Amino acid sequence: MRVLLIEDDQVLGDAVREHVASMGYGVDWMKRLVDAREALVTVAYELVLLDLNLPDGRGLEFLRALRRQGNAVPVIILTAQDQIASRIEGLNSGADDYLVKPFDLSELSARAAAVARRYGGNPNPLLRIGNLDIDLARRFICVDGKPVDLTAREWAVLERLVRHPNAMIAKSDIEDSLYEFGAEIDSNAVEVYVSRLRKKLGREAIKTIRGAGYKVSA
Repeated sequence: MRVLLIEDDQVLGDAVREHVASMGYGVDWMKRLVDAREALVTVAYELVLLDLNLPDGRGLEFLRALRRQGNAVPVIILTAQDQIASRIEGLNSGADDYLVKPFDLSELSARAAAVARRYGGNPNPLLRIGNLDIDLARRFICVDGKPVDLTAREWAVLERLVRHPNAMIAKSDIEDSLYEFGAEIDSNAVEVYVSRLRKKLGREAIKTIRGAGYKVSA
């Protein structure tokens, strides 16, 4: 996923960004709503993590504006406001989930993955594709019944593909999901990760659509 983190707390922001990046995802961290708006114009994010109290405005107004514009990007609210009324207001404003600070980072990962699966059209974390058995929630995969270890970036590439089996995913879309603003991207980075996945999962696991991208066939 390419994640937009909107959070002005330095300590929490550092922790969340580091944790999400460790899963192989690209994370853009903005501390002001004006910067977040500019980022959303540039990048098609797959998840927004939104604090409610920012230096230049309220997160709920930002969220409502997103929904009025027809932007359906998944949004998880991160806030210290734990009153029931605040949760209801957040969800009614268009949030997909609501997480109260302080929270465990592993819970954030689980909630983010669940939201992503719902938006992908299949909330079931267990997938069977050919000879691959994939548990997206646990990040566990078996090939012909035998477990295989993948790195965080390999998982991120595979997850991007298996969310839409039989669909072609452009190389640029895969790059966007892996790298944040300002990151140096090797021209063959995606090819390298796909090659590593084929060595571990089998050469037929991922098909190349010449000049366009990649896909997995269910």
